[in-house]
Amino acid sequence: MIAATVDLSTSYSIFPLGDSAITIDLGNCIDEQLNRRALIIHDWLQAHRIPGIQDILVAYSSVSIYYDPTALRRGGPDGFPGAYYRLEQLLEKALAETAGDHRTETAGKSNGIVAAPGSGHHFRIPVCYEKAYAPDLDWVAGEKDLYADEVIDLHSATLYRVYMVGFLPGFPYLGKTDPRLEVARKSQPTQVKAGGVGIAGMQTGIYPLNSPGGWRIIGQTPTALFNPGEDPPIHLQTGDSVQFYPISESEFRNWK
Repeated sequence: MIAATVDLSTSYSIFPLGDSAITIDLGNCIDEQLNRRALIIHDWLQAHRIPGIQDILVAYSSVSIYYDPTALRRGGPDGFPGAYYRLEQLLEKALAETAGDHRTETAGKSNGIVAAPGSGHHFRIPVCYEKAYAPDLDWVAGEKDLYADEVIDLHSATLYRVYMVGFLPGFPYLGKTDPRLEVARKSQPTQVKAGGVGIAGMQTGIYPLNSPGGWRIIGQTPTALFNPGEDPPIHLQTGDSVQFYPISESEFRNWK
């Protein structure tokens, strides 16, 4: 059971994203406490949603509201200024009313992903690190002066937080990696198979679909993170935690 508290002592900024979105930024960095604070504000906004709000998205340390300006004209001048003013006030209220609030993350599981018992959305995900599924593993090992087995051990020993989901449907941005595994993205994207597990900077992530990508692919999982026919279609959510565990090539091929 994990609790988090929103503290107003940290500086923040509120600014527009074009003429139909507004963002509150709590720090613009990869930080677990800021991510928890962003989640609390996100949930408060969902609970106090007003007509005209189209979507509310949480990122590493920010929350963005996408809205229809024409539906938010009441309470201020028509169009952008009035809509923006109303939502700016809503964000200020969310920040104030969640000060000192606490969150408890509950246990759960998804199809193909095993949740550890008694945990708060903690998932164990299998990864095959064999060379056929890890085209960049040897490069990472050479770049960091490690053996391939050491890269695997470091990657699978870390408990990662899902900081945000984006880029592709169900793509989880996980952090932070062991500092010994921090590597730059590729200069040019290459084709990545669905399930590809990559690292870039202090992040690791999973490609839920076949896609071009610039992360260094060091393994592949046989589990599906995105299924449009399921409810919800996305299995990992912001605030969940993930730990990878190695499987063999035969286990990968026979995975149910």
